[in-house]
Formats: sequence, structure tokens, C-alpha cells
Amino acid sequence: MDNAREVALDVLKAVLYEGAYSNIVLNKKLNKSNLKDNDKALITEIVYGTLKYKETLDIIIQSYLRNPIKTMDKNIANILRITIYQIRYLDKIPSFAAVNEAVEMSKKISIKYSKLVNGVLRNYIRTYKNKKFYNDRNNLEKFSFIYSYPKWLIKIFISQYGIEIAEKILKGLNERPNITVRVNNLKIDYDEAFEKLGEYGYNIEEGYICPEAIQIIKGKNIEKNPLFIEGDITVQDESAMLVAPSMELTEESIVLDLCSAPGGKTTHISEIINNKSKIYAYDVHENKLSLIEDNAKRLGANNIETNVSDASIFNKKLKEKADRVLIDVPCSGLGIIRKKPEIKWTKNEKEIRNIIDIQRKIMNNGASYLKEGGILLYSTCTLNKEENEENINWFLKKHKNFKIEPLYYGDVDNIIYHKEGFVSILPNDKMDGFFIAKLKKC
Repeated sequence: MDNAREVALDVLKAVLYEGAYSNIVLNKKLNKSNLKDNDKALITEIVYGTLKYKETLDIIIQSYLRNPIKTMDKNIANILRITIYQIRYLDKIPSFAAVNEAVEMSKKISIKYSKLVNGVLRNYIRTYKNKKFYNDRNNLEKFSFIYSYPKWLIKIFISQYGIEIAEKILKGLNERPNITVRVNNLKIDYDEAFEKLGEYGYNIEEGYICPEAIQIIKGKNIEKNPLFIEGDITVQDESAMLVAPSMELTEESIVLDLCSAPGGKTTHISEIINNKSKIYAYDVHENKLSLIEDNAKRLGANNIETNVSDASIFNKKLKEKADRVLIDVPCSGLGIIRKKPEIKWTKNEKEIRNIIDIQRKIMNNGASYLKEGGILLYSTCTLNKEENEENINWFLKKHKNFKIEPLYYGDVDNIIYHKEGFVSILPNDKMDGFFIAKLKKC
């Protein structure tokens, strides 16, 4: 399948209807194909753009249909989505070319559908400038159309943050993410890594807030670069880079990382403690431990021991064994939508509520594994306060021998420093949405 748009359709079908992860299935398709770089770039743009704006696209398409879009052939629905995305959001593709391509693709499914596709698209081109797709006075409708989110998720953000910050979050989660790399101080110093990336032709900037971060604005696949292959750098968002330095690590610290895959924070801990002492990295999925081991080997982090373990089940052997415990708990992932836009369409309220019970079990266990005077670091990549602030408040009521240690990372406009001491990071073009709380056992 060498047609770029057909590859995009294949990826979208897998993500929207078969539960695949966009980044994994897209990388597999692109690596298998013989397509040119510009075609691969087009596929990536269409896939992520269509996933990002699916709600907007569906509202538009539905306005030209008699029957619900949910009842439509899945491939035809996706043909309409990717074509309206190209017409509405991409400047380089002429509308007539996008429509002709869509009609030809739909003919392979059925002539009847090709006529429907042709009619919807030509109607849209003719009328969209004067057509109103939402009620201006209704914030839910307006935000759902403009920023393309399901209404239940918008309600959560508005109820928890208010209209102004909720809109900032919705905008931030639609930002196009740069790749950020962390310089591995076990192998190379920052200035040398920065200079070499420039020599390799990357357009780069210093990190937004983290001293070990380099933002890659433009350049080829970083994972094929010698600096990455040799372990001088690794890919990690700056929000995630704040976690390990918040743990007050020393070269004598015994560290437990209870939910460690794929190992970005684990290896960062190893770098900070200069490969000394011991880090015990756990994950419930055995296949994911190999990711940690591969990353550790590449980065030269040789003080990490991996073990299969369900962090929500108490392990009496670990009781009061650790100086530092990291619980980067499984969460709804609402803070990383800019990188995984399908989260908008694959998560639901019930699923989010169910995960809170797991998070609290992990928090209880982490507290038991910690020595007196030790640090428990709680982090998530979500913006849902039920998984963040409310979990911390619940924990402190239950564990009177813990207190919050305030965190401070610098004066930037996307970090909220709560009076209680924990931190919320709002998403922007540089950082994912995130939450961090530092708890000390007294």
C-alpha cells in the first residue's frame, strides 16, 4: 500500500476502531513502507491532525448527512475526515486535489459511497464559510468544535479549573509537540551534546526549564542519531524530567521505582546518583521490563535491577527498605493528549474513576516501603484533579506521619504552585500536562 492517504487511513482505522496506539502503529507502517520522506511527513500530519480534530470533523460531516456518522462505513467516515482535515487545516493541498483523491479511494469500496463522498465534500467547500457549526453562547459546544474535545472531558476541565484555565488547557493539549532530549551526564556534558546536535543539522534550543534538556525544533529522526544510539542523549519530556531531581537523591539512596516502564525516570535517577547505590525498578508487564533494561544498557546505567511486580499488591519483603520511592502511577493520561491525541476518543469517565482505586493502593504500598525520613514522590501525566490533588489529600488524611515538601522549579506561566506545596504543570508547546507531589515520612 504505497498511496500516502491509504496508509493514513489504515493507521486511523487501527487507532479509532481497533484500539491501537497511534505512535506505535504509525511507526510500524512508515518503517515497512518504501515511501519518500515527504510522503511520510504527509501521512504523519494527516494521522495526528485527524485524531486531534476528530470531533470538529465529525460535527462538520454530520451536518451534511441524513444518518448518524456512527452508522457509516468506517473507511468512508475516515476518508471524509482526512479530506476535510486537509481542506480545513492544510494550506499546501488544493481542495480539488483532495476531493478527487477521496472520490477515487471511496470508489474502491463502492460507487454508491463515492457519490456520497463527492457530494459531502463539494457541499462543504461551497458552504463552509457561511455555515455555523456551533452555538456561540454555549461554551461546551464552542470549545468542543473549536478545540475538538468530547463534551464530558471539557466539563471536567471547566468544573475543576474554571473557564479561563480550562480553555488554556484545551489549547495547550492541541499544541504540536517538539521532541525533547535529556543529556546523559554519565557519558557526555551538556555543551558538547548541544554542539554535536547542531553539527548534525538539528535546529535546537536550550530546555524550557530543565538544565539537562535540549528542545529539538527541527531535524531527522533523533533515535537514528549516533548521540541517541550511543546513549549520550535520550528522549524525555521536560515535565517528566522534573521528577527525579525532586527526590532529594544522594549517592547512598536506595530507590524503589514502582511503576517504572519504559524507564525514562528510572535512568534519570541513575544519572543523578552517578550510577551509585541501587535502584529497584518494578513493572506489572514483563515485556515492558525489557524496555527499561534496553534503555539502561544504552545509557550506561548499571545500578538498576528490574523485577515483575504489580505495584497495587503489597510486597511485605519491601517494607521500610527504601530511602526514596517513586510512584509514577498509571493514570488517565489527559496531560499527554498533544502526543497521543486518540486519548480524547479512547478514554471515558468510568475508566478514569476505576483507576483511582489502583492509584491509592499503590500510594499505600509506597508509603509502607519507605524508611522514616524518606521521600515518596507521586507523579502523574494527567490534569484530572481527582487523580492528583484529591489523591494527595486522601493520602495525608490516612497517613498522618507524612507531610508535603514544597516544590519550586522556576517562574514560568504554565506551572501552578499550590499553597499546599504540590505542583500542576499546564501543557504548552514545550511541556506535557503533569502533576508532582513530594511527601516526606516523618
